[in-house]
Amino acid sequence: LALRFQRRFLAARPLRSLPWPELEESLRTAPDSALLADILHKTILHPLCVKYPPSAKYRKCFLSELIKKLESTAAEPLDELYEALADVLKEEESTHCYKNYLLPTGDCVSVSESTALVSGGTTGLVTWEAALTLAQWALHSPSVFRDRTVLELGSGIGFTGIAICKTCQPRTFIFSDCHPRVLRQLGENIRLNGFIPEPDVTWSIQTESQAQEVEGEKSQNPKVIVAELDWGSVTEKQLLALRADVVIAADVVYDPEIILALIGMLQKLSTCRADRKAPEVFIASTIRNPDTYQLFQAELDKVGIRWQTIPAHSSCNFLYDVQPDVTILQLFI
Repeated sequence: LALRFQRRFLAARPLRSLPWPELEESLRTAPDSALLADILHKTILHPLCVKYPPSAKYRKCFLSELIKKLESTAAEPLDELYEALADVLKEEESTHCYKNYLLPTGDCVSVSESTALVSGGTTGLVTWEAALTLAQWALHSPSVFRDRTVLELGSGIGFTGIAICKTCQPRTFIFSDCHPRVLRQLGENIRLNGFIPEPDVTWSIQTESQAQEVEGEKSQNPKVIVAELDWGSVTEKQLLALRADVVIAADVVYDPEIILALIGMLQKLSTCRADRKAPEVFIASTIRNPDTYQLFQAELDKVGIRWQTIPAHSSCNFLYDVQPDVTILQLFI
C-alpha cells in the first residue's frame, strides 16, 4: 500500500486518486501508526521528494490528509507527521515544482514543471495526460524506437522523450518545440535526467556528409538534440536533414489552427524523404473536444494521410489513473 502511495505521490497525481479508502480500511482493522510512518518515509521523506519536491501546496494537502486519517483512528500520534507538516508550512510556494515518475524498469524520470497550467503565454510547461499515455505505449513497444532516429514534435517539458531515451534505446532523439521558454525548460529537464543535449546550432543546416561524420563519433547513447522547430516555417530541406525514422507527438491536436500547421508539417515530411522510407508517425491526443478531434481526422482524410487507432495497453504500470479518453493514432504519410 505504501508503494502505491509512493508512485502516485512522487508523480504528484491528483490527491483524490491516491488509495485513501484502502488506507482507512487498514487503519480500521489494525490502528497502527507504523503504516503511516512507512507511507511518510516512502513519500515526503523519500530522497527523490527531498531532492525534487512536488509543489508545497500538494505536499501540505497530502500531509493534512494523512494526519486526518491518523487522528480518526485510535493509533498512537506520530510526531514525525506533524514535524513534516510544520516544515512544509514554512516554505514559500514556488512557481515550479517537480514530478517524479517511477518507470517499470526501476528508472525514474524527474521533470520540473510550472505550477500554473498556462504560464508565460504557453501550455507547454506542464506534462499532459497524452504524454503519459504515449510514454506508457512506448515502454510496451520498444522495438518501434530501438536504434532509430526519433523526432518528437511539441516536446513541451520533455517527459515522453526522456522516458523513451531511458527505456527504448533510440539511436538519436530529437526533442523539438517552438516556444523559447519551453525550450529552456526542456533543456533543463533533459540534463536533470542525465542526458546532455548536443549543441543544435547545426541541425538545420547539417548536410548529409556532416551527418555521417557526427554519426561516426562515439557519443552518449542515445544522442540527444533539442531543436527549435516552427511547423509553419520549417523547410523540407531542414526536415530531410533530421533523418527521422519515427515521429511522435502528444497533445498537439487541440486547436484548429494548430491542426492545419501540423498537417502542413506532416505533408512536408512525406514529400521530403528523398529515397528513404517514410517515417512512422504516432500521435497521442486527449479528446477534450470531439469536434476538434474529428476535424483533425477529416483534414488527414482530405490530404490523403491514412490513419489507424492503436489499441490501448490495459496494463497501466506507472500511472494508475490514466484518463481513458486518450487515443493514439498511427499515421501513414
